[in-house]
Amino acid sequence: MITINPFVDNILNIAPAYIQGFLVLMVIFTVGGVILDMMHKKNVKFFFQNAKKAKLSATKSVSTGEKASIIVKTLAYDVATSAEFCGVTRRITHLLGMYGTILFWVSSAVMIFSASSTSTIYPMLWHIGAIMTCVGGYWFWFIQRVDVRAEGNSWSRIVFADLFVLSLVTTSTFGLLWSYFQSANSNGLATLFFIMFIISNVVLFGGVYWSKFAHMFYKPGAAIQKHLAEADGSRDDLPEPADLPKQFGLGIKRSQPQNY
Repeated sequence: MITINPFVDNILNIAPAYIQGFLVLMVIFTVGGVILDMMHKKNVKFFFQNAKKAKLSATKSVSTGEKASIIVKTLAYDVATSAEFCGVTRRITHLLGMYGTILFWVSSAVMIFSASSTSTIYPMLWHIGAIMTCVGGYWFWFIQRVDVRAEGNSWSRIVFADLFVLSLVTTSTFGLLWSYFQSANSNGLATLFFIMFIISNVVLFGGVYWSKFAHMFYKPGAAIQKHLAEADGSRDDLPEPADLPKQFGLGIKRSQPQNY
């Protein structure tokens, strides 16, 4: 199963051109959803206004070389390693989901547009990426969600903000189940999970405007702006950290939040 391209001779015998067209449509959905999100929330406008404001309150000049170095370091550390998360387990789940999704999507595109290839590398990456996404996504959903862990809400409580992670893990899950039953020649179940795989993809990419999908594109920019503001002294109009001993005890660091 893991070395077989499930898009070749799929259970419904859909021609490669139609599957390729579906992938292009999902890309259009994604781009359109992100653009609509930017227009509605005005995140990009706020970002540039904030950068302009920070430049006016800067206390020192940062050279182009220094800016390039800060950007590279931010992408290599904050973004690539999810350094924003202090907790080790939360960081692991995020990395599993992030890199699993990247493997899943990239290998999907390669397998769809080179369906005649006999290489087993991309099918392996596709299955491994889907498994990583499921492990990270379900770990987060059942154990690490803030509103469940800290606020005591039920894990079954669903809001629009959960649309992205839910559709992401269900897409990976249905993809794995489709591949398994197709390789096992169980046509009925393979057909069912292939249809569910298609529907979950439509929900995932068609729901970009309502989900937190676009948030992934804003976070790197926000992290870069934060470090540039620290370098030029503007610090987003925040005071410099004081080198003073803790005066109020451990506070919330005394124990992990575990349902009030």
